[in-house]
Amino acid sequence: MRKKKIALIMGGYTGEAVVSEKSAAVVAQHLDPDRYEVHKVHIYPGDWYLEDKEGTKWPVDMNGFSVPMNEEKISFDGVFNIIHGSPGEDGKLAGYFDMIGLPYTTCDALTSSITMNKGYTKAILSGIEDLHLARSLQLFSHRPENVQNVLSQLQLPCFVKPNNGGSSIGMSKVKRAEELEEALIKAFQEDNQVLVEEFVTGREFSIGIYKAAGQVHVLPATEIISSREFFDFDAKYIPGVSEEITPGRMDEREVERVKQIAEKVYLKLNCKGSVRMDYFLEKDTGKFYFIEINTVPGQTETSLISQQVRATGKTLKEFYTALIEEMWV
Repeated sequence: MRKKKIALIMGGYTGEAVVSEKSAAVVAQHLDPDRYEVHKVHIYPGDWYLEDKEGTKWPVDMNGFSVPMNEEKISFDGVFNIIHGSPGEDGKLAGYFDMIGLPYTTCDALTSSITMNKGYTKAILSGIEDLHLARSLQLFSHRPENVQNVLSQLQLPCFVKPNNGGSSIGMSKVKRAEELEEALIKAFQEDNQVLVEEFVTGREFSIGIYKAAGQVHVLPATEIISSREFFDFDAKYIPGVSEEITPGRMDEREVERVKQIAEKVYLKLNCKGSVRMDYFLEKDTGKFYFIEINTVPGQTETSLISQQVRATGKTLKEFYTALIEEMWV
């Protein structure tokens, strides 16, 4: 059987590029060498290149996403996308691959673009049975009246966060009215849209969802206990800042409820590949509150998805094989 040539793309145009490189190293380690010929392709602003085993960098011909190497031209059967943020998670690369007819492991251009926008994602998911959405206000520009608008429409405490992106950079928890202006300035430094959301008191969870052989699969949820006010960038990526329990502490009924919710979210957003949904389980009511969805979740050895896959008894090699093979279904 001919090995399929897979471009493992990594890097990106944001500060999450370093996390992408770490994720890619784990993916490369666990891809099935009997099935796939894997080529590491780094994508940075103005610098797309394939790095061979000797460390030599070969520029990518962007006209057809191929790589001329000496007398040979390497073309690919598919793309394993592990670029967090832009352009791998916001739909830009998906649109490019669609135009040249190259399959990839992540969501299509429309879904990728929409899910990077927290406000639009919440609007689409409203109406899913048993899924609750915290009251929120979407701000499209930094204006003096924003503070009063937020205080008149929402209750404190609240979260102020850049509306696009999933790294928690620029996010603040506001407990007092006098803290709001500074939080808005911080968020608008990261994005030209900001989402302000009422705080939900409860336990935080994250759950992986993926499609394989045409079927949606929901992984065991991870409970996140952070030493910070919330699960911010440091809590996500600095060891020891948060405690992660997989499977998370939920009773059988809660496990079944969130499984049904997660599948509905995946299908309503028309997701593809592996995604991760974050949610709160409200303290007093037991209601599930949607936080956000990440369509290119981290894949380091300690990432939440990796923990959840192992909790099912599967290996990462089996998991990645399923994601790749789904490209051609």
